[in-house]
Amino acid sequence: MSPIAIAVHGGAGTLDPAAMTPEKEKAYRAALAAAVQRGHRLLASGGTALDAVEAAVRVLEDTPLFNAGRGSVFTADGGHQMDAAIMRGDDLRAGAVAAVQNVKNPVSLARRVMERSPHVLLSGRGAFEFAHAQRLELEDDAYFFDQLRYDQWQEVRGTAAVQLDHSVRERKFGTVGAVALDATGCLAAATSTGGMTNKRWGRIGDSPVPGAGTYANNATCAISCTGNGEAFLRAVAAHDVHALMAYKGLPLQEAVRIVVHEKLPPLDGEGGLIAIDRDGNVVLDFNCTGMYRAHIDHRGEEVAIFR
Repeated sequence: MSPIAIAVHGGAGTLDPAAMTPEKEKAYRAALAAAVQRGHRLLASGGTALDAVEAAVRVLEDTPLFNAGRGSVFTADGGHQMDAAIMRGDDLRAGAVAAVQNVKNPVSLARRVMERSPHVLLSGRGAFEFAHAQRLELEDDAYFFDQLRYDQWQEVRGTAAVQLDHSVRERKFGTVGAVALDATGCLAAATSTGGMTNKRWGRIGDSPVPGAGTYANNATCAISCTGNGEAFLRAVAAHDVHALMAYKGLPLQEAVRIVVHEKLPPLDGEGGLIAIDRDGNVVLDFNCTGMYRAHIDHRGEEVAIFR
């Protein structure tokens, strides 16, 4: 039997402690705790790592605090285009969706793509049609409306500028994700995001791309990234952690350190990632001032935002 463990994140970036009111911090911590506890309960009752990461990410998608699902940012045309991926470490099967609209929980759609289609990644209208065929829960545009996200969009509406999920005093990357190890020794990872405010042309970041923002392999680790998506794509960040472990024999903590603090910064790769290895070791690292995160392992539960 393997030691069960799970970690979640709700985004990273240049977070200003002075802008974090006690009420706001309490709400973020409660949401992170709810997500990680939901996944851990599944693991503790014999559930799979895949079930755990999907359930944890769904909790984060359902709260408007995070840029995923219900809290997704606005695109240039005033809509929402969401990306998500899920991957299992035993057979390297993966499912992903990009630029999908009106799907309540994109992470669950990604899992359906993996399990009920011959494909890995579906996008746009086709992804929505697949969601409808699978009878997944859909919501109208009003469900995804959030005043803070709308106000962020108004700042750059009608311009060519794009913004990462941020407020006036913050610059943060609002992707959410989860990684888990179950009692059978299987690893899994999932990531979900609303992308960039005012994004155009169907822009897609690293989150739904296996190996870039999401990766799981039972031989090494499971990874979910959050940050400047273009940099994480170019660095193939999630797979690079795996490669450093598989080919150089590095421990998880050192592999993560090299990717987060050495390989990403030259590419303007601000952000971080959460990781778990086949022995249940958990690493949550970032090269910015904060990352919304939580984990539960044999040592107990921890929820944190800043260093």
